[in-house]
Amino acid sequence: MAKNTCDKIGGIEMASTIIKPIAVFRDIIKNADISLDYEDIPKKPIKRMLKLFETVDDTRLESNTDYPLHEILMIAFFATLSGAQGWTDYQNFGITKEKWLRRFMTLECGIPSHDTFRRVFALIDPEHLQKATTTFLIENIKIIKRAFKIDIDGLRQYCVDGKEAKGTGRNPGFEKDKIRNLQTLHVYDLSDGICLVSKAIDTKTNEIPTAQEALGAMQLKDVLITFDALHTQRETVAVIVKQKGDYIGALKGNQEGLFEEVGAYFTPKRLQQIRDKKEAYYETKEKAHNCIEKRQYYLTKNTGWFFNKDAWAKLKSFICYIKTSENIRTGKITTEKRYYIASLTYVETCADGIRGHWSVENSLHWQLDANFEEDDNMTVDRNAFHNFSLMNKLALSLTKLASYVLKKSVRSTRKITGWDIDSIVKILCAFDEDILTNALMSVPVKK
Repeated sequence: MAKNTCDKIGGIEMASTIIKPIAVFRDIIKNADISLDYEDIPKKPIKRMLKLFETVDDTRLESNTDYPLHEILMIAFFATLSGAQGWTDYQNFGITKEKWLRRFMTLECGIPSHDTFRRVFALIDPEHLQKATTTFLIENIKIIKRAFKIDIDGLRQYCVDGKEAKGTGRNPGFEKDKIRNLQTLHVYDLSDGICLVSKAIDTKTNEIPTAQEALGAMQLKDVLITFDALHTQRETVAVIVKQKGDYIGALKGNQEGLFEEVGAYFTPKRLQQIRDKKEAYYETKEKAHNCIEKRQYYLTKNTGWFFNKDAWAKLKSFICYIKTSENIRTGKITTEKRYYIASLTYVETCADGIRGHWSVENSLHWQLDANFEEDDNMTVDRNAFHNFSLMNKLALSLTKLASYVLKKSVRSTRKITGWDIDSIVKILCAFDEDILTNALMSVPVKK
């Protein structure tokens, strides 16, 4: 760990990396013994979810409302947990599991048709559904923290990145005319494993103004915002700093002058000087995918030479990141070099932030494509797809949390739920405070 340097977070001098409460929960639960043979389904989580779904505005005409909106959303949620990938799946799940679903809902008019699911999802305001689903996830994280007495203060990390839905580029009514695929801006909370913002990007613009709007509406005190080179914009940085946040942004050719000047600064001689001083150098080594990977992080607080420094709010450091990968079988060595700007000066925190940023790809985007098959979804109505994706993100977050309890992968947890509907009981057990508290009591005391 680097010495004699730290960042101020919330006015407190810190010498630590980014906090991850969910990682603490995962480590604790590994040794916990949770009994999952419950005859009664935990009622609190389901009641909380139904209540939150009731807060989503129903824009349908009252005369055409046979199915309560919160029941439609609840069926869709259970179906998604069980592997559903579209409107017909929602209907078929409801028909197959109608008796099971009546444990929680009246279903006076039975199960909605696939057309009803599609129409309703097209009418829902995604902001309302996102608020309900995010609130539910945040409440569950609070339950986990209370049950396991996780009380960690420090720097959190939000990752900003966009995602393209590859099956949505069709123009309704004109099958031969293609339009741009639906682009969605995500703000992913790495510390808690939750997608806080999922905002559709207007077809006439790009991610940049959408990200600025989203970040400008958030409280970012004690939060590190990380983003790729597209979002390394003076205006974006200014928004983050105005909201009292910190940032690490990648550099590429879109900031041509800055990219070239930072690259020219980190000469081999300066890299060696930084490495010799140690306090601004950090290195990791690990084995992954038949390769030995070495990651080197060089940080300099010397930013005064950059002529346009004052145009970048709170700019305090430049970072050079070098990754060297050696294939164990072939001996082939590959090297990549990247540059970053940052408002922080503690090299290990910056290294943790740079490495952690890829979680938005690996833990969110890849999971949505690989396990929820979003890229194969051909929904034409963009509003309907956006709401469908929000339901996927809710199910993904809960499945990831439950996977820690079940000690299974995300893919296996979702398959188990699909094969045995009562395994949803086990997922909901992960969010019942009494059950989690009892689980904590089973963790062996380390001597």
